Amino acid sequence: MSEERFGEFVLVRRHGHVAELVLDRPKAMNAVSTEMARSLSAACAALAADRDARAVVLTSSHERAFCVGADLKERNSFSDADLVRQRPVARGAYTGVLELPMPTIAAVHGFALGGGFELALSCDLIVADRTAVVGLPEVSVGVIPGGGGTQLLPRRVGAARAAELIFSARRVESEEARALGLVDVLVEEGQDREEALALGTRIAGNSPVGLRAAKRALRLGHGLDLRAGLDVEDAAWRSVAFSGDRAEGVAAFNEKRKPEWPGE
Repeated sequence: MSEERFGEFVLVRRHGHVAELVLDRPKAMNAVSTEMARSLSAACAALAADRDARAVVLTSSHERAFCVGADLKERNSFSDADLVRQRPVARGAYTGVLELPMPTIAAVHGFALGGGFELALSCDLIVADRTAVVGLPEVSVGVIPGGGGTQLLPRRVGAARAAELIFSARRVESEEARALGLVDVLVEEGQDREEALALGTRIAGNSPVGLRAAKRALRLGHGLDLRAGLDVEDAAWRSVAFSGDRAEGVAAFNEKRKPEWPGE
């Protein structure tokens, strides 16, 4: 297993074809400061360009929290001009995770609030343990979810449910979060990282070309009418139909062996 650090607060660990993206600011429960946002953007840019990474698992180094959102202590010192300047930096961190081209899984335990939950929502799948507490409480401090929450949450749970959760600013514990679809897999306490890495490993066994194309079709097709969505799917299919991965996948199936994906 190799490690690469991006600034002081973000770490990338390699587990074969699975990259573990670690939020590593434990003294602040992973509150997203300007510096941490820049580091997260840089790490995501590096991962997006890495053809060897087939899946990404977003984890936390803090025992009791995934991420408590924006660094409000830092924000309290900002002038209006500071806040304007910081906005694209903060936004870049969330879109960096959201736009990763390979499948992404968040491993959530403890608090995942505000921007912390938005980082999880930016992933394709969320694995949570029974200590997880999630929510978007931004209206309780005079702002709105600004890391994608107003757009990503209704895509998960529907407009009315998202409105109730955002307007009430309430925190949701693990059992209800699973029932509402706020998280996808619920595991026993302390098992979120292990389960997310295991799921990432299963995903990474598949064609990297196919995975990226499937994610692209899912993301671009969402919300379109059926005919337009099928056109998106067709374009994604054409991008893989003549790939080396497709040729290897068919050959391996017929030869009853494990594929050795060329990744192109």
